Amino acid sequence: MIQVGVNGYGTIGKRVADAVAEMPDMALVGISKASANHTADAALKRGYDIYAPDGRAEQFEAKDMAVAGSVEDLVVNSDVVVDTLPEGMGIEHRPLYERHDTPAIFQGGEPAEVASESFTARANYEDARGEEYVRIVSCNTTGLNRLFAPLLEEFGIDRTVVTLVRCRGEHAVISADPVKPPSHHGPDVLEVLPEIENIQTMGMKVPTVRHHMHSINVELESAPSEAAVREVLENESRIHVADGDLEMNSGWDLQEFALDRGRDRMNLYENQVFEDSIAVEDNQLYLFMSIHRESDVIPENIDAIRAVTDTASRDESMTMTNETLGIGEY
Repeated sequence: MIQVGVNGYGTIGKRVADAVAEMPDMALVGISKASANHTADAALKRGYDIYAPDGRAEQFEAKDMAVAGSVEDLVVNSDVVVDTLPEGMGIEHRPLYERHDTPAIFQGGEPAEVASESFTARANYEDARGEEYVRIVSCNTTGLNRLFAPLLEEFGIDRTVVTLVRCRGEHAVISADPVKPPSHHGPDVLEVLPEIENIQTMGMKVPTVRHHMHSINVELESAPSEAAVREVLENESRIHVADGDLEMNSGWDLQEFALDRGRDRMNLYENQVFEDSIAVEDNQLYLFMSIHRESDVIPENIDAIRAVTDTASRDESMTMTNETLGIGEY
């Protein structure tokens, strides 16, 4: 069993911990929490051991919350640590992981140089096998890599133009983010899929939560039919082509879709491509795609654990992750 520690228990950390706890080849050592609040109480009720930063254990003990040890103890007791700390803190913690020779997996908010490989399982799993440090790219970049990898293999890609409409969860305004292109997603795609070469990404933020929307144009090397594109995407386990007959076109619809199908925490691990949006004119492909920002990177973290510990091939890992988490089941 791979002993996994999760350093951080926010939006991503709690989902990674849940997923690790379900995997047949992994055991959750525990999670780190800095505050003895309701999320710490929820973690304990799920049976997760809590490790606290130095000087914080007393806060937990004062509220009758058991602490298993320090964050350093968590690192020592783990075969691999998934770092889900707030943006920028991961790179600060890398010396701790190095000191104890513990491989670590970082998230997309960290700079690319935090790890030797930026990672999306479908695109470059084998490159990460046996590496000490791997970075999971952002939720949006993960979704783009999952889409571009099969298109690149089947049809070739000359150029891509992507407009990302990203949820900001605050203030009733729409803003360019960044004003000057590209957004970080294009360069991050190239960290994983350098074969694409020509990609332009522009971003906006809008006052909504949970789901990002992508407007995508891919200039393909060939001119497939819409049916051929649809078949390729439908054969991808982590892409869900949302049936046009279901009349979904928004993040709100997808939220209800997840709830109605019993997805824990409303998780939608798969890219959501709206079937009716798929259009091909000569070699130009257009489509709309939605990404659940809270959960689409979770299976990538699980696969990265197996990659860095070199315990499974890409197909073996993705299949185990998919089956355990119910990915592709609706």
